Amino acid sequence: MADKTNPVDIITGHRRMRRNRKADWTRRMVRENQLTVDDLIWPIFIVPGSNIIEPIDAMPGVNRMSIDKAVEAAREAADLGIPALATFPNIEMSLRDETGSNSLAADNLINQTTRAIKKAVPNIGIITDVALDPFTSHGHDGIVRDGEIVNDETVAQIARAAVAQADAGADIIAPSDMMDGRVGAIRRALDVNGHQNVGIMSYATKFASAFYGPYREAIGTGGLLKGDKKTYYIDPANGTEAMRDAALDVEEGADMLMVKPGLPYLDICWRMKESFGLPVFAYQVSGEYTMIKAAAANGWIDGERVMLETLLTFKRAGCDGILSYFAMDVARILAKR
Repeated sequence: MADKTNPVDIITGHRRMRRNRKADWTRRMVRENQLTVDDLIWPIFIVPGSNIIEPIDAMPGVNRMSIDKAVEAAREAADLGIPALATFPNIEMSLRDETGSNSLAADNLINQTTRAIKKAVPNIGIITDVALDPFTSHGHDGIVRDGEIVNDETVAQIARAAVAQADAGADIIAPSDMMDGRVGAIRRALDVNGHQNVGIMSYATKFASAFYGPYREAIGTGGLLKGDKKTYYIDPANGTEAMRDAALDVEEGADMLMVKPGLPYLDICWRMKESFGLPVFAYQVSGEYTMIKAAAANGWIDGERVMLETLLTFKRAGCDGILSYFAMDVARILAKR
């Protein structure tokens, strides 16, 4: 029998990577990561009033919704199998003040939303953001005293707001303010008030990023912000500092960790998953979403393929799930497969 060895066989030691890529069935059989509807968390924006669906100019395809419309959206999301929603309020300017005091109101917009959704769609999870920026007149995540975002007073208020959110039925509290000690303070406050089953998804590494602009339009803080958030968000240059921040949140009792933004910080996603073994989530933020939508609208990329590829990238980087404004679009696509 003739020897049909090819010079390439000698070069590769008879190992050919393309053998496992030769057909659709082999590619599916050896696929390392899979994106499913269980990986998706859908962030939604809430406004006062009723029967309101208000497009957000900077985020094509994303709307602000009144509570009644949010309930309808939650029902649709649950029907598609999406496990959880993350809710963000855009409250009236008249209710915003220097200390974000409306965050403590039992019947504020975010808590009303939680109660309404949990009553109508009890099988979907509700993750509530507990930072003060939607409630302050200056757009910062904390209380400002003499030009400084004060840490300890902010933490005390955030812990009280977290209890109010848990009282309303929130399943997971997600502190995004980046104050020191806030995870431990929230855990203690929840436990003291009988909310041992309410989890904490820490924004463990929230960077001082340029990708948040459209979100700030969505919650009405873009024009309010005085200065920047660099004194409490993490410098994008600092990976080791980010890991130290995450480690503190783990010690303080975080149940889950989040990286925000997502795509520019895949290295952090991987390092966190390898280091702590807790569930890790990435937030595909508004700027990431808008770039894909804008490029697709101009015909420069295949928007659907890029959307799915970026979400799969988070899975490959070790993430257990993704907060994404694409969640509903992706869920519909996956439902047809």
